[in-house]
Amino acid sequence: MSYRRGDHYTRRAKDAGYAARSVYKLEEIQKKWKVLSRGQRVIDLGCAPGSWSRFARECVGKSGAVVGVDLQEVGGFPGTFLCGDIYALPVSSIAEALGGAADVLMSDMAPATMGNRYTDHVRQVQLAQQALVIAREVVGPGGAFVCKVFEGADAGGFVDEVRASFGTVKRLKPKATRGSSVEFFVVATQKKG
Repeated sequence: MSYRRGDHYTRRAKDAGYAARSVYKLEEIQKKWKVLSRGQRVIDLGCAPGSWSRFARECVGKSGAVVGVDLQEVGGFPGTFLCGDIYALPVSSIAEALGGAADVLMSDMAPATMGNRYTDHVRQVQLAQQALVIAREVVGPGGAFVCKVFEGADAGGFVDEVRASFGTVKRLKPKATRGSSVEFFVVATQKKG
């Protein structure tokens, strides 16, 4: 019932003009680790409905660049939008749209959940792994990777995969995450050359 009514974060996002409450998850990550800064190039995978991209644009300013990728169109996107499947979209097209190496790759992707916790976990970790594949190709040395993961049997292995490519890796369940949610975020910085 509270999902339909909306909670504090949902109302706050609406009042601030953001399309989704998820922006406050990224805001907390930003406050803790300052992954976004002026002039950066940012990729937002699974960018619909656009709240993370808008927040990123506010952080990187006009001198930065934001490229969003999603299966569904995002109206009024605050940068360059690519409609496509991350498994099929050539990574080179993402880098080309960005104009060079990314400083940050963000992924708030989640599959259309089926209600089976294990199946949803496996499908979500597969999305996270594809985001990591793309990050390894397009994020420049010293860059950052922020990725949603569903807790479960494969989560620890995924975090270990991220550690192989980034110098610092942290886990966070932001305060704006619903209490019943199994999601957490991997925040990785200092991409290895």
